[in-house]
Amino acid sequence: MSKAYKTIAESQVTISELMLPSHSNFNGKIHGGYVLSLLDQIAFACASKHSGVYCVTASVDTVDFLNPIEIGELVTMKASVNFVGRSSMQIGIRVEAENIQTGEKKHCNSSYFTMVAKDSEGKSVMVPGLILKSKDDIRRFAKSIKRYDNKRVRLKEFDETDFVSEEHLHIVETYNVRIEE
Repeated sequence: MSKAYKTIAESQVTISELMLPSHSNFNGKIHGGYVLSLLDQIAFACASKHSGVYCVTASVDTVDFLNPIEIGELVTMKASVNFVGRSSMQIGIRVEAENIQTGEKKHCNSSYFTMVAKDSEGKSVMVPGLILKSKDDIRRFAKSIKRYDNKRVRLKEFDETDFVSEEHLHIVETYNVRIEE
């Protein structure tokens, strides 16, 4: 039986990993796809820790790559539940890289994943609510609501817009494309 409410701290997860040459791209920086894989893993761990059940990734809402990660840096990811719905949770993740020789740290990535709690039959299940204890908790929760509202508007607009109408074709023609029929 899971708790009706949990603090954000009860579900937080932190992982650290040394970046190896095998994680790099052709430019010698850590491959974004590798970072995305780590982000998905920590989002799963945080959401599962909060819900007490298996969770799936419903969407990757935002991934902002701010600074490149170098081979040999220690990457630390910190994940928190920022928002809960009935069965969904928005997980915020901060990624920092540390030069282990100098101790210099840099903020490399901020990401938001929507995770959904599932039972053993794959049906969505209710998750514990959040106990907000600080102004930061309240700020993150409120920003998550705003991100959720913006996402709903964006998805509705994409569903309802006829992108090949004359009204929208002139927009396409302002870009470096040629339309052939």
